[in-house]
Parts: sequence; C-alpha cells; structure tokens
Amino acid sequence: MIAQVPAVWNVDTNLGTVRDVLHEAGSGDVVVLPEGMLSGYGEDLAPLDGLDPAAVNDAVAQVARLAARRQVHVFCGSLLPQVGGWCNAGLFFPADGSRHQVYRKINLAMNERGRLHPGEDLPTVDVPHNDGTVIAGMQLCREIRFPEQWQQLATAGAALFVYLTNAANTREPQGVWRSHLISRAAENQRFLASANIAHPDQHCPSMVVSPRGEVLGELAPRHTGLLRHVLDLDETRDWYLRQRRQDVLSLHYHPK
Repeated sequence: MIAQVPAVWNVDTNLGTVRDVLHEAGSGDVVVLPEGMLSGYGEDLAPLDGLDPAAVNDAVAQVARLAARRQVHVFCGSLLPQVGGWCNAGLFFPADGSRHQVYRKINLAMNERGRLHPGEDLPTVDVPHNDGTVIAGMQLCREIRFPEQWQQLATAGAALFVYLTNAANTREPQGVWRSHLISRAAENQRFLASANIAHPDQHCPSMVVSPRGEVLGELAPRHTGLLRHVLDLDETRDWYLRQRRQDVLSLHYHPK
C-alpha cells in the first residue's frame, strides 16, 4: 500500500498522518510512505535548525510500536539525528516489532550537501510474508538518477525496490522522473513501489511498476491518496543481469 500524503515541518502533524494511513492497512500489508515523512523535508532545509532531535527519535519509536500493533511492515522516510548532525534516511519497521532498519541516503542532493551526512553503504532488508521473505532495497529521491545503485541492490538479491521521495520542483520537466522509475524497474527486472508527497508542484508519481516496466497502478498527482496492489514476486528475473559484459565493464561495491 503506497501512501501519497503531505509531509510538513511538524513532527506531531506527520505522526498523525502516519497513524491515519496505518489505520487503513490490513495485517501483513507493506506500507510505503514518502521521504521526510516523520521529520518533514523541503528544498529549503532552514527549518532543520529548529527540529528537536528527541522529538524525531520519539516519532521513530512510535511508528515502530504502531507497525507492531497493526501488524504491518512500514517503509518511511525521515531526517535522523546522528553524531555531528543529521542524515536523510529510509526506515523499515517490521510487523513483528523487531528493531527497525535504516538506509542512509548515499547520494545527497545539492541542498543537502554541507547540511546532512551521507550514508556509506547500500543495505537490503528482509520483509516477511506468508511464503517466506522478500528482499527489498530502499532509495531516496534524487538517487533515481544513479542506476548503478539500483543495480547493486538487485545484484544483492532485492526483488522489490522501495522508493521514497519528496519531489516537488517546478524546475523539473514533467514525465522525466516517471520514465526513470520505469527504467529502474525494467532494466533490473524488479518490482518498484514509489511514494511521493502530495504537493501542488509534484513532478514524480506515486506508483507501482512491474519487472517488465508496466505501470500496475498510479495515483493522481498533487492529491492525497492510497494505492493498493498485490505483487507476484515470481515475476522477478535475473535475465538481463546475467547478460552483463563484466569482462568489459564491471562495477565494484565499496561499503564503508
């Protein structure tokens, strides 16, 4: 279930939005929420100066409890406090109440550089479901421009790409980021679930894309909404990944 909802610079308001979304989810659902959902986010990061780290940490703890109470798996974005400042993160909250997992954005936007600390690796997470687990990998916003990161996640076994974004920029041509999402799914033969904020200037869709590049569902832009879709994970393939000419070009992953 993808939630296209506003994310504002008010932690309590954002928590209320998350509660409302999870109230609509059923046991076992995987819920995807936008980038910056808990903390708030925007091109202008000046409000970060007034953001209370304790309030953000408490919000993270509350969402963990909500996920366990509702028995849903939650992917959610937030700026997170860390030693020496803040990072931009995607969080995965398992339905069983076990410890949440964090992906820290490695390729920061220009407005984030000098304000946020970049991550240093591309982890995957295991999402339990009725027939076992599915491996998922998270990417955030402008990382749609870096296909090698997505290929690394696919190589690491991710069957599902979870894309959290806060894409509302009038300088971006309409349709470009939608095309990127389709390409990232099709070139890696993976499912992709994208959640953007509901915003008047939204330029990236909230949608589900199949491993063939088919758009399986898409929310109308600018408006709050929920999108549900059941994925057949047997549709993922490694056919293109196996055809890479690694004797000519080989990418090397260097986590720190």
